[in-house]
This record gives sequence, C-alpha cells and structure tokens, in this order.
Amino acid sequence: MRKIIYWVQTSIDGFIDGPNGELDWPGPELSAYSETLDQRADTLLFGRRVWEMMIGYRPRAESVCDDPQVAEFAPYWRATPKNAFSRTHPGEEWTDRVVKDDIRAQVGALKAAPGADLLLTGGADLAATLTELGLIDEYHIAVHPVALGGGRKVFAHPEHRVNLRVVSSRVLDGSVVVTHYAPDMQ
Repeated sequence: MRKIIYWVQTSIDGFIDGPNGELDWPGPELSAYSETLDQRADTLLFGRRVWEMMIGYRPRAESVCDDPQVAEFAPYWRATPKNAFSRTHPGEEWTDRVVKDDIRAQVGALKAAPGADLLLTGGADLAATLTELGLIDEYHIAVHPVALGGGRKVFAHPEHRVNLRVVSSRVLDGSVVVTHYAPDMQ
C-alpha cells in the first residue's frame, strides 16, 4: 500500500507561513532533503489554499525565479499527477483530480492503487483532516529557528490529540531541525 507523506516547514512557534504568507526560508540542504521525498512520490496532494498558490507560480517558476532549487523542482511538479482537495475548486489544466467529498474513501483508493507514495506539501487544513482520519503515514517536519508570531499553524486545530513517535532527526543548513515522525498507535 502506498504511503501518504506530509512534508511541512514551520517556525519555532508553530507557523507554516508568516502573517503575510512569507515562505522565505529554504536552504540547499533542506531543498535536497525535500527532493528525496519528491523521488519517493508519484502523486502530489494539495489543499485548496496551497493549490491556488502553486498554480499561480509553479507552471512558470523558472521564468519568474532565479533560485536553482526552484528551477530543479519545476519540471517534476509539472510532470507529476496532482490532486487538489476542495469543495469549490473546479479544476483546470494542471489539476489531475479534484477531491470534493468522501475524503476517507477517495484517499483510501489512492493509497490502495499501484504506484509510489503520495506527497502532501504544506496544507495545514488538509493535513489536519487526513491526520484525523488516520491516513498520514509519515510526517517530515522542518523547524526553522525563527518566531513568526502569526500565520497558519502546522496542525490546523486537531480535534483530538495527535501522538507521534520520532523515526529520525537531523540538522540541515546548520540551523533547521528536520524530524521524521510516524503515527504512534499506542
């Protein structure tokens, strides 16, 4: 069965972006770590907010950004099937599938289908829903040494306690602690 991998970056005070949507923290080692997760996945999952941000930028990323990591990721993003989770998004040329309802059944079918793993990048609301349904298999959380003071929380108000166990942890780019967690079923 395919796994759902949740990859998210957060500030030390638990926000995945700043009050104004800031996402200005990747470094080369962190980008390389992200690429190892990309290589494990053949399907991308996005909540509506992250999807709208991605669709406005990623199809033409190389032409609007000179960051080499952005340029390296762009062809992978364009070529990889993408599932957007939204009750309102109609879909467009970059959306391979829009999941509007019955998330448990539709994600269960995605996990049971043949193929590599599924990668959820960011998307706190979708991650909270999938966590609540017990559908996320791995959490990779990068904690940056910055306090943002506001923004969207890494876990968007879980309804129940979320117990995780550490699989591994390391420091990247001299300051970012990346921890790989798995659900703790005890």
